[in-house]
Amino acid sequence: METVPKPGSNVPPKKDKLQAKKKKPRRYWEEETTPTAAGASPGAPRKRKRNRELRPQKNTHIPKKSRISKKPQVPKKPREQRSTGPQRTLSGAQDPFAGPAPVPVEVVQKFCRIDKSKKLPHSETKIRSRLEAAEAQEEEISVEAARSELLLAEEPGFLEGEDGEDTAKIRQADIVEAVDIASAAKHFNLNLRQFGPYRLNYSPTGRHLAFGGRRGHVAALDWVTKKLMCEINVMEAVRDIRFLHSEALLAVAQNRWLHVYDNQGIELHCVRRCDRVTRLEFLPFHFLLATASETGFLTYLDVSVGKIVAALNARAGRLDVMTQNPYNAVIHLGHSNGTVSLWSPAMKEPLAKILCHRGGVRAVAVDSTGTHMATSGLDHQLKIFDLRGTFQPLSARTLPQGAGHLAFSQRGLLAAGMGDVVNIWSGQGKASPPSLERPYLTHRLSGHVHGLQFCPFEDVLGVGHSGGITSMLVPGAAEPNFDGLESNPYRSRKQRQEWEVKALLEKVPAELICLDPRAMAEVDVISLEQEKKERVERLGYDPNAKAPFRPKAKQKGRSSTASLVKRKRKVMDEEHRDKVRQSLEQQPQKQEKAKPTAARPSALDRFVR
Repeated sequence: METVPKPGSNVPPKKDKLQAKKKKPRRYWEEETTPTAAGASPGAPRKRKRNRELRPQKNTHIPKKSRISKKPQVPKKPREQRSTGPQRTLSGAQDPFAGPAPVPVEVVQKFCRIDKSKKLPHSETKIRSRLEAAEAQEEEISVEAARSELLLAEEPGFLEGEDGEDTAKIRQADIVEAVDIASAAKHFNLNLRQFGPYRLNYSPTGRHLAFGGRRGHVAALDWVTKKLMCEINVMEAVRDIRFLHSEALLAVAQNRWLHVYDNQGIELHCVRRCDRVTRLEFLPFHFLLATASETGFLTYLDVSVGKIVAALNARAGRLDVMTQNPYNAVIHLGHSNGTVSLWSPAMKEPLAKILCHRGGVRAVAVDSTGTHMATSGLDHQLKIFDLRGTFQPLSARTLPQGAGHLAFSQRGLLAAGMGDVVNIWSGQGKASPPSLERPYLTHRLSGHVHGLQFCPFEDVLGVGHSGGITSMLVPGAAEPNFDGLESNPYRSRKQRQEWEVKALLEKVPAELICLDPRAMAEVDVISLEQEKKERVERLGYDPNAKAPFRPKAKQKGRSSTASLVKRKRKVMDEEHRDKVRQSLEQQPQKQEKAKPTAARPSALDRFVR
């Protein structure tokens, strides 16, 4: 039964005139489209269906019988390269700075550790590919390090006088008035005449300060916030004080023995094997506490396990002048005969001895790069030495009073304490020696100086004297940016604990301390040959010697006695030729005497040698 369609069911609905005239607004990132043809609907354009079958081109040759495929072979079109122009974002706007930020070549070279002037050795393909991959990775790392340098927004400070004014005449009060409030709060004086004179030490992060008086006063505080951590009186003379790997442990050289305290003032250890200690130095990467005593012994104490690593007799009498080289962890000792000796726990004898002064040595200091050493003696001389193998003096200056204490800053400034006056000299840069012609700053204290140290990552010089503690402002003394993973002044207790675990896992053995740390990456050929010779003498034969040639047995009558002897003799002749060739290459080539060309040949020329 057929049904009658409803009226108007097949008739398309009429469109509104306003809807037909209304156009879609064009955004600023869209390109202009061509106007639609007359009578065409303004709706979205229809998608054309692409023909999936590939049509053969005119110039292509199609074989009649193809064993591989019956489909027509079409040459592949090359992939379209991505345009290097400005890229569009999701919103459609163009990025005016597309791609990574460009890095200057000079900045990249500062972080590059590979010398590209040296060619790679001719080795196997596998080893050469590994070297090339390592070189490419090192170059990529240097570029990333140079790019991340933009994040180091802090710049080192400086002090300049107006119209040729001498900066040494600028007082600390004038500097405090010129700087901001936060920097001005870093200058302070602690009046502690009752228990002086004082020795002081800053923590590796530069946030905490510990000081000890000759009459037994020991204290530690957060000098930035002025919050006191602990304060005790040990009822015994204090000769030196040092922070260990963190601000939680404190080593104090008392009159008789060495004591270790925590940040609450509780005594943890009493090391009686280190007695009559006069000076302390802590090696952070080796976890070693070096002590110099009145008896003339230099002792290394491993604080991670609590054992004495080495006890070395310097054979130079009382030791009261000691410092460390931050670059290679070598201990420098000053003696009364005017020499400075360099020591390592791996050697019972000094690595080197340098004659510095005609009289006794009063103070020694080494800069952070390990290239320059400053010494002062009883002859009132202040000298700067080059430690890069020559050990020669670079500059010298005669002072009206001999400098009793010396200290280098992170950026190469040199501070010297002479009586109640502190002089500071500056250089051209971090790696350059300080110029001793004119002082950079001068400050007079209320007592005689007994200790100097620059605060890490702060333009501050801490001075311990007979009247207490003074914190001086020295613009341009410290590094403005710190490594948050190594020395973070703002780390929490959890972060400090995690850093301690990581530092213990990466502890450097004491046997690796030497003058040149780069020598550890080289092969000690002399020791290797000596060990090989001793092994041969002990066993009676060389286990690594080449086994004699034994010809392999062959079939079909080719393994006769004559054939075997012939093959053995052939191998022996080849080895003999190789030895002769090597010996000829090692011998120096004799230069033949030039014969005069103009003279006539003579029968006596055969006797000329």
